[in-house]
Amino acid sequence: MTASFTRRSLLSLAGVAGVGLAAAACSKASDPPEPTHSAGAGSASASASAAATPARAASLEPAQVPLAGGVTVTVTGTALAAVRGVTVGGIAARDVRASATKVTFTAPHQAMYTAGSADVALFDSELTPTASANQSSDGNGSAANDGQSGATQDSASAAPTAGAPSVPSAADALATTSLAYAAVTDVDRQLAYAMRYWKDYNLTEYGTMNPIGGDCANYVSQTLIARGWQQRDDWYSRSGGAAHSATWTYCPAMDPWLASNAATFGLTRRSLDERDKVRAGDIVFFDWNHNDSPDHTTIVSEVFTEPDGTIRIKSASHNQDGPYRDLDEMITVQHPGGTAWFHTFDA
Repeated sequence: MTASFTRRSLLSLAGVAGVGLAAAACSKASDPPEPTHSAGAGSASASASAAATPARAASLEPAQVPLAGGVTVTVTGTALAAVRGVTVGGIAARDVRASATKVTFTAPHQAMYTAGSADVALFDSELTPTASANQSSDGNGSAANDGQSGATQDSASAAPTAGAPSVPSAADALATTSLAYAAVTDVDRQLAYAMRYWKDYNLTEYGTMNPIGGDCANYVSQTLIARGWQQRDDWYSRSGGAAHSATWTYCPAMDPWLASNAATFGLTRRSLDERDKVRAGDIVFFDWNHNDSPDHTTIVSEVFTEPDGTIRIKSASHNQDGPYRDLDEMITVQHPGGTAWFHTFDA
């Protein structure tokens, strides 16, 4: 009786509810629900699904970049469309572009031109690239021993410049991976040497010229050897610096010597107005008093463009000892009325 009642009840209910109930009664519990065709509901569902998918960096190419950076790096993965900023070793990269499966950026130079692994972090916010090492200018405007005789001023600091934009922590990144910096070019080797010895002099091989007028040209010459140059009869330092040519150690002799041998070394002499042609590894000469005789020389360690379009040039030197000295500060604050020019490498 009960079974008969149940069958009649179901048939009666089916008659009221129509085909829908019969279809439901025949569905398996594991069958997926029918897709909705509502545009609004579909969009919301897709957005929720995308938001729930974590970004992932699966591979990176090239996996090794020069210490000087400047090469395009591609990260492939999933859910990467939200990426707006990238850091490499804590330094904000430039030219960031992102799609769902790919992020490209220009690798910055390694902060102190040192080989090794660097973390790559992908963020959902834009980052403002600044001076890569955020080194403060040396001496805070002091002109002490800037290419002149006397003891060196050891005031360069690795601390970030006051007011410099902070870089987010990798812990806040959408995804992370890593690449390797390596000394693969002449410029890499030159700047690696410059950073190694800007503070701790290579006294064993080259001594110091501070007691006889300043060590800036001696230091620049050493970096050129690291770049691949060879000593010559008219440009040399021997016996730990005990024997040396004026072209090696003395700015007023070195500058015209570079100019007269420009074709041999692949150099072009450029004015201060041609700073857009300057690259890391190029040579800078300074004239503090506009008497057409150089007082100081440095090696360019970084070139970058400010948001307002200003091309900023930093350089490494002895007298004062520093890895990232700002050219414009040197000729306006430290030596008001000074000027500078360059010997740039053609390749």
